[in-house]
Amino acid sequence: MTATRITYRFRAPLNAPAARGAAPPVYRRTIERGMIIERDVAVVLRDGVRIFVDVYRPLDEQPAAPLVAWGPYGKHTPNEPTRFPQAGLKAEHMSPITPFEGPDPVYWVPRGYAVVTVDKRGTWYSEGAATYLSPEEAQDFYDVIEWAGVQPWSNGRVGLTGVSYLASSQWRVAELNPPHLAAINPWEGWADTYREVACHGGIPDTWFWPYLWVRWGASSTEIEDWRAEMREHPFFDEFWASKAADFSRIRTPAFVVASWSDQGLHTRGTLEGFKHIASAHKWLQVHGRKKWAYYYEPENVARLQTFFDHFLKGLPTAIDQWPKVRLEVRERCYVGAMRNENEWPLARTRYTKLHLDAHGGALRTRPVAEAGQRRYEAVCGLPEADHATFDITFEEPLELTGHMKLRVFMSAEGADDLDVFVGVQKLGVDGAVVHFPYYAQFEDGPVALGWLRASHRELDAAKSTDYQPVLAHRRLQKIEAGAVVPLDVEIWPSSTRFEAGEGLRLIVQGSEINKYPKTSAPVYFRHEDTVNRGLHIIHTGAAYDSYLLVPLIPG
Repeated sequence: MTATRITYRFRAPLNAPAARGAAPPVYRRTIERGMIIERDVAVVLRDGVRIFVDVYRPLDEQPAAPLVAWGPYGKHTPNEPTRFPQAGLKAEHMSPITPFEGPDPVYWVPRGYAVVTVDKRGTWYSEGAATYLSPEEAQDFYDVIEWAGVQPWSNGRVGLTGVSYLASSQWRVAELNPPHLAAINPWEGWADTYREVACHGGIPDTWFWPYLWVRWGASSTEIEDWRAEMREHPFFDEFWASKAADFSRIRTPAFVVASWSDQGLHTRGTLEGFKHIASAHKWLQVHGRKKWAYYYEPENVARLQTFFDHFLKGLPTAIDQWPKVRLEVRERCYVGAMRNENEWPLARTRYTKLHLDAHGGALRTRPVAEAGQRRYEAVCGLPEADHATFDITFEEPLELTGHMKLRVFMSAEGADDLDVFVGVQKLGVDGAVVHFPYYAQFEDGPVALGWLRASHRELDAAKSTDYQPVLAHRRLQKIEAGAVVPLDVEIWPSSTRFEAGEGLRLIVQGSEINKYPKTSAPVYFRHEDTVNRGLHIIHTGAAYDSYLLVPLIPG
């Protein structure tokens, strides 16, 4: 945790709790669905602020292992499959009292667990002012874990589980290592708010980030004012550092679940979390499906129980036979094979350069001797965008699993900056694009994505590797007129199998790779506050050895 005291901006709430279906808190205890349910239990935090939780626990009153679901969505808000009809959620996989993105009490309580759902500080009717993924919120979460660990109905071993915010908040509190915290399950949650959500590659998100603020903004007090803070903190400073996880401090046993499909939201942070946490006991599972549906699939719930039974209840389970890593190698939408591995990233990876050739728009396995240029119009409207593409057809089957990087030399006509959007696609033997599940609700997704604003191209040397460039985001470096500059674009991790005759396409353009109409699509990130104008020019060959670095897995 950062020791710097952060100054927050607050504002009136964006939603009234009553308007979002939340009744004022009144404690009540009922027997429902074969369990004891205590609603609106007041928990007093270290500074005297009261927040409210619901507790679902076994009828026999025997000590149960608490599972805490911490988030801003409202403990009264059920995870209704009809709310996001394209997400693949199945009603038979959850009960009507399942909290949004959290564990289903109807499954867990009969198996000797207590589920605690929380309205965090400043949300709904909980007291205080709401901050999000902050050090102060982590301290509140710590207090609730310690409260749950000493209740008469608790066995003293607390676990954490949940998707998205319910996962991101786990990274933050696990840094503090609360004494009663025994196991965590971050199921697809970002870890670096600036780089992974608010400002992809230095390009501000103008659609999903503001939407989240509205979704989290139900309060009877006040909430953190993101708009004001974004204006005051355009670079990665101490403010944004306070909203990024310090993985080196996390020692709690962890079952981490990530996906290749959450490009632009959770993929990067979840995998970074597994890679860097200091936990002696940690496992990773990576899939290529839709995250909400995958969390509730019975096979995955049972696997999660194996993990919690071991660390929260001390039972002998099959976890001793688990591989450290299980990942899905995708072929196409909902077709792929799970495989066991020993580590992430894979130690046997052969990082291979595919060189961009402007002549014919190809990717070559050898450096290109002849210089060339490909140009595209940088400012484009919906639904089609001007772009540059570079293709390669593979003569033999191969697998690409891991991080990709685009090193590309570019210039702009009549501009001192440029926003670059990068996509990697799979091509079938017929040349058609092969689609994958994407962003929880779509099925026309790419293999992987990357972004870069050229003025943010400076790298963080301490964090960057040959295959994963990490931007510093400390200052602007505008482009001089006519200058050709090298750009290193981080392309988020993925895993894809290609058969002989199938191919890979690299797309470079000045706007989103996938576009969805605002009126009909589920909420999705957009970058409409662009610096682009005029033509972008990609330089290849000779002195400008632009290349795509891919993670080739032998065998």
